[in-house]
Amino acid sequence: MLVMSLIKTGGRCQRSLESRYDSAVADLTARLGLYAICDAGLRPDLSILEKAERLLDGGVRWLQLRMKGVGPAEAVALGRKIVARCHDFGCRCLFNDRVDYALVCGADGAHVGDEDLPATDARRLLGPARILGVTVRNWAMIEQARRAGADYVGLGPIFPTRTKNVGAAPIGLEGLRTICSQSAVPVVAISGIAIANIQQVASAGASGAAVASDLLSAPDIAAQARRLASEFAKGCQC
Repeated sequence: MLVMSLIKTGGRCQRSLESRYDSAVADLTARLGLYAICDAGLRPDLSILEKAERLLDGGVRWLQLRMKGVGPAEAVALGRKIVARCHDFGCRCLFNDRVDYALVCGADGAHVGDEDLPATDARRLLGPARILGVTVRNWAMIEQARRAGADYVGLGPIFPTRTKNVGAAPIGLEGLRTICSQSAVPVVAISGIAIANIQQVASAGASGAAVASDLLSAPDIAAQARRLASEFAKGCQC
């Protein structure tokens, strides 16, 4: 009886996972908007759990957890809590870099960079029912990511930024526009995006805009999240 119960529970969990994946892919295709980066290294006066709560209060629908420098045990414990809260709010939660954390914590997927686990291996570990995002710098990398099974690509840097040194020249809005018009996978613009330029990013055709510093450094994180989402939506109407 216990074995049958576990089998049935596992089946329900898999169907729920597949349903969330299908919904997420549809959201990507329809332009997801604000893609919030919840970074443990920004705003040290707030815990990452507090930052996540404020982002969720601001209506964020996509949240990436970036927990560099946090020990594995603490990262998993916090990750499980944040994933559960995200799902309570109907928000997709992905882990930056750590496919293992994403799996252990029941997240919706993971985002890997060009110096992290190869995208083909990340897809193999995540399976077909979790979201995989891949950081890219140019058109050739987009094609590699697509072939590896990426559901979306994070393209950047679009603008200069002090948050993370990636050693690549900014692509700019015209470069973003050209790539978005040709890409077979949804493009999330990354790097240097703020309230002053997120509308232009949307107008250039990006499916989403990843924001970290401009979001978490705001006095009222929830209010800033709503403003950023609203400005992106305006750009989609241009």
